[in-house]
Amino acid sequence: MAYEIPVTQARAELADLINRVVYGGERVVVTRHGKPLVGLVSAADLERLDACREAEEAAAEEPVISTVSSVRPFPAPPGEWGRFGIAAEHRGTAAEHGAAGGHGTAGEHSGPGVAER
Repeated sequence: MAYEIPVTQARAELADLINRVVYGGERVVVTRHGKPLVGLVSAADLERLDACREAEEAAAEEPVISTVSSVRPFPAPPGEWGRFGIAAEHRGTAAEHGAAGGHGTAGEHSGPGVAER
């Protein structure tokens, strides 16, 4: 919890408030009519606040990819077809198997490294 003090009292006790912040590690909030006006922080805390603000600003400036413009084929590493078996076979496009998009018959395989039955 921060130590709150009215601005009129803070004027008279400024040196003491500074010591409380720097050496006591306290948080001091100066108020006017009961509402927070300013906070007194140590120089080390101010540096940390500035570093946080700079990090937030840098993150806000980074470009964000919102769409994918294209998809390119990515070949599987050698041996991956055997590792995952028939379930991982590439069956080709719908145009290669007819407009219905069928997956072919039991003896029909198009993936590399698959033995004919």
